[in-house]
Amino acid sequence: MSTPTVLLVHGAFAESASWNGVITRLQKESIRTVAVANPLRSVAGDGAYVRAVADAIGGPVLLVGHSYGGMVVTHAAADNPNVVGLVYVGAFMPETGESALELSGKFPGSTLGEALLGYPVPGGDVELRIDGEKFHQQFAHDVPADLAATMAATQRPVTEAALTEALAVPPAWRSVPTWSIWGEQDLNIPAELQTFQAERATARVAIELPAASHALSVSQPEETAQAILDAVRATS
Repeated sequence: MSTPTVLLVHGAFAESASWNGVITRLQKESIRTVAVANPLRSVAGDGAYVRAVADAIGGPVLLVGHSYGGMVVTHAAADNPNVVGLVYVGAFMPETGESALELSGKFPGSTLGEALLGYPVPGGDVELRIDGEKFHQQFAHDVPADLAATMAATQRPVTEAALTEALAVPPAWRSVPTWSIWGEQDLNIPAELQTFQAERATARVAIELPAASHALSVSQPEETAQAILDAVRATS
């Protein structure tokens, strides 16, 4: 088997540069890596976009999703023979018919709703972003304050429609090898939900990082990269 390309998909309130620390470590191991600019408009549309990028790469692909990016990679991997594995990094792992909003309320602990600001955009939708004053504590409490301030300024908003849209395809984690890693103190997607999702998906490896926030790829790049490397080696 050939070594898969790692396709990194950021989630809401982040952007491709959030993977920089992970990419540096993967490239040191000569792993071909691509960080996608997730549109953050709709689960089906974002999933179709990521699938198109994966198809253009050609050959085996390991899809890695963070946060809402988990919704997207689950959609993109459906019935896709090029996808050899899925890695969920502090991410949603939906079943058919579940949305990010529904999953986030399945267990207590998420304080994201209290930190969001919304505003209407052309087309009739509403965009959501995290209040800059609340970003550090909500999203990345284990990141230095100056870096968290930069992340807050560069965050990319998500549409309300994307967060309420249910997965409309069979979840790829039922048929594709799956790995999961999350932070114990994630205030967006609580650890209890992460444990439930990993067990439901019978993830090959499920890792909870003590005291870690939602921003694993930034605050815990070594551990995140190692989980991805383990998946690469298992699918090569």
